[in-house]
Amino acid sequence: MRRRFGETAGAVTSVSMIIKVLGSAAGGGFPQWNCNGAQSAKVRAGATGYKARLQSSLAVSSDGENWALLNASPDIRQQINETPELHPVKSGLKRNSPIKAVVVTNADVDHIIGLIGLREGQSFSIYGSDLVLATLKANSVFNVCNPEIVPRIELPFDKPTELQGAGVDLGLTVEAFPVSGKVALFLEKGGAESNFGSRDGDTIGLKVTDTKTGKAFFYIPGCAEVDAPLADRIRNADLVFFDGTLYVDDEMIAQGLLNKTGKRMGHISVSGQDGSVAAFSHLNVRRRIYVHINNSNPILDENSEARKAVEAAGWEVGFDGMEVRV
Repeated sequence: MRRRFGETAGAVTSVSMIIKVLGSAAGGGFPQWNCNGAQSAKVRAGATGYKARLQSSLAVSSDGENWALLNASPDIRQQINETPELHPVKSGLKRNSPIKAVVVTNADVDHIIGLIGLREGQSFSIYGSDLVLATLKANSVFNVCNPEIVPRIELPFDKPTELQGAGVDLGLTVEAFPVSGKVALFLEKGGAESNFGSRDGDTIGLKVTDTKTGKAFFYIPGCAEVDAPLADRIRNADLVFFDGTLYVDDEMIAQGLLNKTGKRMGHISVSGQDGSVAAFSHLNVRRRIYVHINNSNPILDENSEARKAVEAAGWEVGFDGMEVRV
């Protein structure tokens, strides 16, 4: 049996909830495969103050033995290979995995395409909103994760759901809630509607709770606005992983990378009077960590003024391999 974190031979030590950042970048990663923008070029060149990053995903465990993934990145195979906790255990079973569940927060390819990489007849559970599960059902390629052994379980809003998979209770609950966002790019209706056809459930946030300790954190990798309901929900939270896609709304246009603003993509900016730094400033969240960071965002440069500004405001910039215990 896999030894739990903190255990030594002959002794058993309780462990706190463990959160691993598997990928901290937005879609495309850092550097992005087809991007030669200033920051992507610098990270390829090994410039000081830059870290390469895989696409956005977390792993969480209440015992260090059984794990749930929060979103399934296109980089999932590399993320598993680089995370020993997610390797198959050395047992009599030639095929096994400590990954027992995957919770998806929207239908963006950044967050669902990794499910295809989890084929090979392995049992686990997929959790998501009704709209996201409907997207999976409508695309038969996802049946490579055979629904007979990989059940798809709808997450109701505002109700804790116990995470289970492959016959294992993970000791975690997930409470889903709608957040302001946008329907996945490939599901847009062509822009005839101001919100591109988005509905509650296209993008969700998660409150993840350890059922033994009652400790919890929030995971909100995509968010267009910290509105009043969201602010009330996360007020006084111990820990929030939050959307850090862009620093300035038009930065990709200004850098000649893409003709889209953050608002057009359904992402709040980090800076400015309507940005996340300002929105969180009065919410008394003890620990705030940016994830889902685009290759254009200057906070990826550890020596930049933008990085200094967010850190001075009490934020951390998440990185691949980062471990947090709650």
